[in-house]
Amino acid sequence: MRMRFRRTAVVAAAFATAAVVAVGPAQAKPDAPWYNCNDGWVCLYPEGQSPPVSPSVSWYTYGAHNLSNQFNYHWILNNQTGGARAKLCTGYNGGGTCYDDMGPGEGWWTNFTPVNSVVLYP
Repeated sequence: MRMRFRRTAVVAAAFATAAVVAVGPAQAKPDAPWYNCNDGWVCLYPEGQSPPVSPSVSWYTYGAHNLSNQFNYHWILNNQTGGARAKLCTGYNGGGTCYDDMGPGEGWWTNFTPVNSVVLYP
């Protein structure tokens, strides 16, 4: 079983904040990280950590990123910007069967036992 969620609650809060800022003086602040996953990153959280609190592994660069000792269910969040995506692959270096094309702003609770690499791409 895989659960998905989108970052819509955060977007709604941002619009509400923008409305308040438009009415009164305020200093601009950078967005808070999404579950401690910074903008532009893909973050993997420890096994069974639900809700996600603190990532155990994070990636910023495009390409294949190999995993080791990641089993059972984990949250993975795609907090990349500009439409960048991520996919999960059964082989190392992005090989084997790749599935679960994750769009920006998506998070999944999924079984990582068959997953051996995460691929980030534009």
